Amino acid sequence: MMRFLQKILILAAVMLAFWACAHDDDGPLPLSSEDDVFAGQGFFLSSELDSGELIYLVGDTLYLHMDSIWSFSNCALQKIGLGNSTVDDSILIIKPYIDIRTTNDDCASPVYAPDTTLKIVLGKNILKGISTIRVMNDVDSILDTILVRRGDISVDTFKFYIDSLFDSVHSLPLRTKNSPSVLKVLDSLTPRVFLWRTMKSNCELRIDMCDSVRADTLFPASWRLGDTNLVPVHYACKDSDLVYCHSSRWVDDSSSLGELQERPDTVWHMSTYYVETIPECGSVNTFSRNSFLTGGTFTVIRGLYSPDESETSCGPSTREELYVFDLTRNRYVPDTVDVDSLYKQWESAKVVKSK
Repeated sequence: MMRFLQKILILAAVMLAFWACAHDDDGPLPLSSEDDVFAGQGFFLSSELDSGELIYLVGDTLYLHMDSIWSFSNCALQKIGLGNSTVDDSILIIKPYIDIRTTNDDCASPVYAPDTTLKIVLGKNILKGISTIRVMNDVDSILDTILVRRGDISVDTFKFYIDSLFDSVHSLPLRTKNSPSVLKVLDSLTPRVFLWRTMKSNCELRIDMCDSVRADTLFPASWRLGDTNLVPVHYACKDSDLVYCHSSRWVDDSSSLGELQERPDTVWHMSTYYVETIPECGSVNTFSRNSFLTGGTFTVIRGLYSPDESETSCGPSTREELYVFDLTRNRYVPDTVDVDSLYKQWESAKVVKSK
């Protein structure tokens, strides 16, 4: 009898447990009740400051792009703010914050929330005495920095006539008149030697039977380095009115070669630059140009930043009061040593008169 009662009690307990699990619905058990709310701070790992221009001027709109934002879930992100900025010497420090507020709502929870961009307009009073803006996160990691400049940007168009003398290596260094100007210099010389042999060539279709002939060697238009160039030896009548052989009926004989010979050659390495005298502490903000061709007009459109009297620092610049752009390699020349060397060549260069 006792054993029967024990079995009844065990069966009742199992049924009660099963009923408790299956009651109402079969969904997962909630971690919190519907009324539970958690609020706090998220964080971000990446950020960039950008004004859309090479140079950020006081009064321009600044954009703060934030990426790798953790906010618990997409629904929990409440607000992204700039917080209270601080000043360290001449550096304005911006520390954005991420407000989160979680509830029991079912919401997607990726590792990071989508990136976002904040539009910032900083007044002259806020930026008074500031030369740098820095963005940091909640653990004081410096994520990006932008320089602050005061002044104006003017856009000008310059046209240069490129004389055919610019094609002559023996005329270098050469430049156009005044500033801005185009400067072409000889960088270096590279000597080299081509190897070649004469190769017998037979005529299969004679046109005229001339009394005397002359060699009419066909030297190649381009020579190969590291290989022996074969030069066919053709013949022509000394009398220019007669034709020795049909031009398409010469047959080369590679088994009949002359002695190995050398042909010395020199490679001339040249570069062309745009050179302009600019205000002290000034800088070029934008630079565009068309193709550089001799015997034609070369056009440059340049945006120049000119600092005002309240500017306290220089940059970015190379040699003071000089801007150099490498037209051959399509790049700005930042190295002060290179710029100083080019300026000496600019001073000594022959000036080509413009049309």
